[in-house]
Amino acid sequence: MHIEPGVVEGAKITLSFATAAGSLGFAAKLAVDSIKNSGAVSKGIVSLGMRSAIATALVFSFFQILPHQPVGVSEVHLILGSTLFLMFGAPAAAIGLTLGLLVQGLFFAPFDLPQLGMNLTTLLVPLFAMSVLAKRVIPANVAYKDVTYGQALKLSTAFQGGIVSWVAFWAFYGQGFGAENVANVAAFGAAYMTVIAVEPLVDLAVLASVKGLHRFKDSGVLNQRLFQGAGV
Repeated sequence: MHIEPGVVEGAKITLSFATAAGSLGFAAKLAVDSIKNSGAVSKGIVSLGMRSAIATALVFSFFQILPHQPVGVSEVHLILGSTLFLMFGAPAAAIGLTLGLLVQGLFFAPFDLPQLGMNLTTLLVPLFAMSVLAKRVIPANVAYKDVTYGQALKLSTAFQGGIVSWVAFWAFYGQGFGAENVANVAAFGAAYMTVIAVEPLVDLAVLASVKGLHRFKDSGVLNQRLFQGAGV
């Protein structure tokens, strides 16, 4: 989902600063709320820090190590956003996506830094939308380790669909609706949505492994919702 250099240039790129700032502001709110709801501030900070560090390392590996293919106006990555959300929660997933993308840009892909605001927006807004959807499709009394394939598919579809929508927005915003640009966007969208066929299966495989990790229930390194329903 990395926006290719040159897709949005000049004054138009200013919009990405505003959307990224809004996305990061909302991520900060989620982080503060998570710490407040942990019961003890120090415990909440440590837990969020551990989950965020693990998520950052995973995101970096997803971007830098896993295979990725340029298609049209962007690249097709296996980001596993729904997996990050279920395992670590929305605040830690947002921090992980942000820092993982930043580390990759600073040390391995400096040519992506001008597009950082667009890429952050493209990742974070779908994550937030997916977290809202999760409250609707997963009953409050259901632990995330017990989600069904259908529920995981809905989360993955929301996340990946959001990414495709934002990439399309940036492409049309920057380059207009010419035939070539439309074709490039369509090619990217078609290629990227194939990730939906894989991600729910990864979610279920990871969640199945979690069922044997009850000793980590109170460790703070995993999302508490993995092991018990909300409010239980």
